[in-house]
Amino acid sequence: MENVHIAPVVGPEIDSGYIRIEGDRIVSLGAGPAPEGGGERIDGTGCLATPGLVNTHHHLYQWASQGLAQDATLFEWLVSLYQVWAAMDAEVVHGAASAGLGWLALSGCTTSSDHHYVFPKGRGDLFAAEIEAAREIGLRFHPARGSMDRGESQGGLPPDVVVEPLEEILTATHEAIRAYHDPSFSSKLRVAVAPCSPFSVSAELMTEAAALARAENVRLHTHLAETLDEDEHCVEQFGMRPVDYMDKLGWLGPDVWFAHAVHLSDGDIAKFAATGTGSAHCPSSNGRLGAGIARVSEMLERGANVGLGVDGNASSELTTLAGEMRQALLFQRARYGPTALTARQALEIATLGGARNLGRQEELGSIEPGKLADLALWRVDGAFGSAVADPVCQLVFGTRQPPLARLLVGGETVVEDDELRTVSQDAVGRAGASARDRLLRTAAEQGFSAAKEVHS
Repeated sequence: MENVHIAPVVGPEIDSGYIRIEGDRIVSLGAGPAPEGGGERIDGTGCLATPGLVNTHHHLYQWASQGLAQDATLFEWLVSLYQVWAAMDAEVVHGAASAGLGWLALSGCTTSSDHHYVFPKGRGDLFAAEIEAAREIGLRFHPARGSMDRGESQGGLPPDVVVEPLEEILTATHEAIRAYHDPSFSSKLRVAVAPCSPFSVSAELMTEAAALARAENVRLHTHLAETLDEDEHCVEQFGMRPVDYMDKLGWLGPDVWFAHAVHLSDGDIAKFAATGTGSAHCPSSNGRLGAGIARVSEMLERGANVGLGVDGNASSELTTLAGEMRQALLFQRARYGPTALTARQALEIATLGGARNLGRQEELGSIEPGKLADLALWRVDGAFGSAVADPVCQLVFGTRQPPLARLLVGGETVVEDDELRTVSQDAVGRAGASARDRLLRTAAEQGFSAAKEVHS
């Protein structure tokens, strides 16, 4: 790759330079033309090269339930949709994950996590279905085996129909790690342990899940401090606020990242920074549900790691990961002023910040020799794009992302000229639509009102 503006995230930008790749690794980069040698030469004239974006929170199955409960709070939205999601099967999950991951790839994402926590009985292997979809699309994948064991009868939010027994959860989670987790440097598949949230999971599951994850040397993930309703629930049920509750259960540390972390106190932020606990900022979802604006600028200033997440598309309809950089920047400036977050800080959150959340900062998140060749090549020239002289500004500030000239995962092309190359883009889109139809039809047949209103 040559004649390209390089924003490596770590180190100075290069106005016109090259990136040399051998196998799945970056071997060198610098100013001027690429050294002579064999292999494909990608002309990056008029383009910006960045690390591939890293999505650190998602619910891919939700591609099939977009547009429902449009004006609800988080708890209202969940209560409306839990029983719809109980109608999903492996076919729904594969179709939704294919569309969701394809959409992510088209927005510059090379690595995505996914938090799947609804496992209705007798509906096939849902975890395997999304893993197969990621393999087909070609993205690096970090599925988090989620769970819920605290239904309404035990003081939790979800209906009992969508929770699992504790021992079944631990067994299934352990089996998922043993079957799929690859800890190697070049891994395209790693598994995390992810009980859903304080309002849907027992304290016993939280502590047992943490013990399992640490015994298997995998990472821990859950939702936390997303809304004021959650704060009130934790105080009422546990006598303390969410971060203090997690601390009590042994859930703070460098192997943990939380989704959202909107409602943090000064003390909470200090605990995150001191323990190396990360968070996934999901600005569009937080805005859509009226949850609030996370204190990202303050977290960064105090040394707490922040990555970026799209969240499930049912609360961030058709949101792109590239677009979340802009949302993060604008939300912070709306709260703190015009210097709260820069374009380059937003890019770092979306790349190296995400890699740190996933424990892969030595392999991903910046353009450096020895790291994996996960790269996004954005076309920032053209009749309209050339009006913005700073290519990183164009990428982050613009309401419409620049065309994606190339997306490489381990040096392999996944997207070229704004089109998926690993699979049929049209077929993936149709799979997502079919997944939605199947889910809503099944849910309506089972009498779930949210689905019946849409499907009728």
